[in-house]
Amino acid sequence: MTIVRLGYVAMSMEVKNASPSQTMTFTQFQKIDDRPAALRKLERITISNLQNTLRLLKHNAASEIHFYRLTSRLIPLANHEELLDWDYLKPLREALLELGAFVKKHDMRVDFHPDHFVLINSPQEHIFKNSIETLKLHYRLLKAMKIDTSHRCVMHVGGNYKETEMSLERFVDNWMDVPRSIQKMIMLENDDTSFSLEDSLYLCEKLEIPLVFDYHHHLAYHREPDWVNNWDRVVGTWRDSPLPIKMHISSPKSEQEFRHHSDYVDIEMFFHFLKEISGSVPQIDCMIEAKKKDEALFVLMEQLKERDDVEILDGSTFRLK
Repeated sequence: MTIVRLGYVAMSMEVKNASPSQTMTFTQFQKIDDRPAALRKLERITISNLQNTLRLLKHNAASEIHFYRLTSRLIPLANHEELLDWDYLKPLREALLELGAFVKKHDMRVDFHPDHFVLINSPQEHIFKNSIETLKLHYRLLKAMKIDTSHRCVMHVGGNYKETEMSLERFVDNWMDVPRSIQKMIMLENDDTSFSLEDSLYLCEKLEIPLVFDYHHHLAYHREPDWVNNWDRVVGTWRDSPLPIKMHISSPKSEQEFRHHSDYVDIEMFFHFLKEISGSVPQIDCMIEAKKKDEALFVLMEQLKERDDVEILDGSTFRLK
């Protein structure tokens, strides 16, 4: 039956003082009169972020967690228009190689989720170009870690601009201007307001992009379980990927704030999904998008131990019976 592997996003609730997203604003940068000194401070912040990321990866290895989302905020101001002369990778190569080596040693799946301002389908050329530069940053980080870049960045379709079909076709048109190396890195996710599962599937099937199914987003968009008829199509988008199919799992904060993520995962909601897909794929990697991060994963695993329809395999993995 299907093996389910859980992961979490960026921050740990258990490992203290280990933020991988420490930052510096450009205003703060400008206040340092000595520009080389300001750049060195940026580098120190970034190296601290990478060191904290390694601490989190070690925490994951000790906890038998094999799936983790790296923060997209590892390098503050990396693509800022006033800092384009900054070779940010040069002082980071050793730390990035160490991260990549640890990931490979422990057979972890890591990926990114660039921020919402990455818009492939933007009608504004400068936004599209900035989006490509942001994606190139993620590509360079993965390459510096010597990690296969295939399907390591999940992103939303983009802006709807009050015209769904036109916005989808603009994505197709702009996609032709995305470098092939970046295209291979991308996965698309259905969202909760602008692009439905079927909208996202249209692009994924047309452009051969894996689809990351977000169950919570789908319910927020539709409020009815009509995703089952499209599940085989979702699986089909992963046929050429070297990685297992991936999904996002989260739960609504409340009925009134349905779109907001809860602290933890509603296990009954999760199993409503799992019972439908059981046996359809050999493995599925589920990224938990909960406010309590790794704590939500640990709580969910404790709840799973009370069920008789699963077999626990390790600290973050179980098999559906």
